[in-house]
Amino acid sequence: VQLQAFGGGLVQAGGSLRLSCEASGRTFSSYFMGWFRQAPGKEREFVAATSWSGNRKYHADPVKGRFTTSTDNAKNTVYLEMSSLKPEDTAVYYCAADSQLRTVVVGSPEYWGKGTQVTVSS
Repeated sequence: VQLQAFGGGLVQAGGSLRLSCEASGRTFSSYFMGWFRQAPGKEREFVAATSWSGNRKYHADPVKGRFTTSTDNAKNTVYLEMSSLKPEDTAVYYCAADSQLRTVVVGSPEYWGKGTQVTVSS
């Protein structure tokens, strides 16, 4: 089982960035995919989660209205589209997966991917 997040980079405040997470090694169609982030000196925090069908989504309050998730089932890829980025969004972003939405939201998903760095300059 492998989750690979990529697409991070350096962006100016107010800008946009799209992260991708490719899932492989098993069938994830019934799983919930989550995004987390960890800023320097801070604990990892939940960002967003989605079902593969996209009919169930959940976003953390700090990113509501700015970040959104989407999926491409044919590519086994989940996206985190980030807009109106702020310097406080700077963090390493991780994707994760679990069969239960609640488990993802509380930060205990079964599968984790490696992170990708997002840096937002002011």
